[in-house]
Amino acid sequence: MPTNESATQSKQDALADEARALIAATAEVAGEKVAQARQRLTAAIHQAEAACGRLGERALDGAKAADHTVREHPYTVAAAAFGVGAVIGFLLTRRTSK
Repeated sequence: MPTNESATQSKQDALADEARALIAATAEVAGEKVAQARQRLTAAIHQAEAACGRLGERALDGAKAADHTVREHPYTVAAAAFGVGAVIGFLLTRRTSK
């Protein structure tokens, strides 16, 4: 999972870098529409970075809550996982046997 997370973060960073490069490249271009587009792009970059930060915080909170639940009720969690796996296995077996 860390590989997917780092790959996603790398892609996000590359996209933000490309957007910043575009903003810098068009800095000397005159025109009201270009200036407005640069402002919207800058705002979108900031919003995306903030959203990614919030999403990361929510994922971390969820992982901490799941860890706490597993530590408090290990047998219940194991039984639930076994039950879900059994149901999925049953459904997949039934589906492929037809």
